[in-house]
Amino acid sequence: MAKKEEKTNVMRLLDREKVAYQAHAYDHSDGVIDGAGVARKLGQDPARVFKTLVTRSASGSYVVFCLPVERELDLKKAARAAGEKSVSMIAVAEINKVTGYIRGGCSPLGMKKQYATFFDASVQGLETVMVSAGRVGFQIEAAPADLLRLTGASTADLAARP
Repeated sequence: MAKKEEKTNVMRLLDREKVAYQAHAYDHSDGVIDGAGVARKLGQDPARVFKTLVTRSASGSYVVFCLPVERELDLKKAARAAGEKSVSMIAVAEINKVTGYIRGGCSPLGMKKQYATFFDASVQGLETVMVSAGRVGFQIEAAPADLLRLTGASTADLAARP
């Protein structure tokens, strides 16, 4: 586990909720903060490392999607899962205003507001998954059931076919 001074708000949230997790830190001084790069740095299977994507729906609400870092979000599937006509990615410049996080450190846990959240259905077959701990350089690993419960998330087939 990370040293006390290295705890992020996400880790404090998990501690408060008494959720078992493992903290992982990685060096980002090389500027590599994309999900696949983070998975490589941590020696993890990219199918277990999930990225957090924030979209805006046609109705104007924000919707969060989490899927394996090497997969692409299928916007039609995402809209269908959210019960919306369409969804589109928000601009990088909007991430902090909407979530309280920055690019590369966006976690589905502990956003400014709790938005409708969906994890790719592949999460269901995994013992643990990794998501951002809310700060570049940190990831947390936890059981999918705990992440789904804390985010109020549902699962759906979200990834585009390769």
